[in-house]
Amino acid sequence: MASDRTILYFGPGRTTPSDLVMRFAREHELEMVTVQSSDEVRALLNRSFPACVVLDEDSDVGETAELAVSLKQDPFTGIIPVVVMIPESAASVSADLLAAGADEVVTDGLPEREQLLRLDQVVRRADRDVSVHPTTRLPGTNHIARDMQARLEAGELFAVCYADLDHFKEFNDRYGYAYGDGVIRFLSKILRDIVRGLAPGGFVGHIGGDDFIFNVPLEHLEATCDEIIKLFDELIPYQYTEEDRRAGYFLGKDRRGNIHRIPLMALSIGVVTNQFQVFEHTGQISELAAEMKAYAKSLPGSKYVVDRRHQSPTLPTASAAEADALVAHDQRTRANKPQEILFPQ
Repeated sequence: MASDRTILYFGPGRTTPSDLVMRFAREHELEMVTVQSSDEVRALLNRSFPACVVLDEDSDVGETAELAVSLKQDPFTGIIPVVVMIPESAASVSADLLAAGADEVVTDGLPEREQLLRLDQVVRRADRDVSVHPTTRLPGTNHIARDMQARLEAGELFAVCYADLDHFKEFNDRYGYAYGDGVIRFLSKILRDIVRGLAPGGFVGHIGGDDFIFNVPLEHLEATCDEIIKLFDELIPYQYTEEDRRAGYFLGKDRRGNIHRIPLMALSIGVVTNQFQVFEHTGQISELAAEMKAYAKSLPGSKYVVDRRHQSPTLPTASAAEADALVAHDQRTRANKPQEILFPQ
């Protein structure tokens, strides 16, 4: 079965993959899966997603060209990168293959280093395109995990901030998904611009929906979160109609048909740092960040909640009644100052 760490290789007339492709697979620690027919390629791709498909033709490119076209036109297999390798004598058809949808065409007349680089760039582009969220064009979950891992390995002090919108679903239900996507893009721009401006070396990723992660060096945590919440609260009312904005709420129904006042959206951020704790892997960080985010969402208004404990047991889902177990940092509760809430050390 092909996987995302696999090259699916089809070379009509060849008994084994070329030395170049084998070298590329070894250098990138990719498993080589060789098939013997076009039908076998299609069958494997219908149930798996390899890192790329390499079609290697040493004579007539007709069969591989036809296969490349059919794969790229199919909405289920079209997202898988296809590389067509052709002899130098067939270089004149390179443009036709690219026009048909091939992600790269490599001729054996090119220097070996360039051939390897072309293969490498195909895999890199595919990984980037799959990971990037289509609505915001921000890095997705794969890149989020990689950024956390890189910070762990570097041994730096950093903060992982899990941001989520309160009352977004109700907004989406009232205004429609097009306006909902607009709010998602609006939040992504706030996060991206402020992290870029106030937290050198920071990172912003989009998990999906209204869930975002931003990772910043610890010394920039407070200034970054303060500014994000301040700007969000200033601008979010303008995503509503004038009537709803002036009222500060709109009327909506719950699943039982009961009518409730739905307040304007707020931003909740759960923050985990390695200031007092040692994390062995990114899964520990993401799990705790999700718990901190859930706690933040149980409290009213826009806020960020920072875990300052020296040891973090598994947290139950917090409720507003547990808010008195928190300590407000520097008593920063003024109306014009975003609130940071800390778990006691």
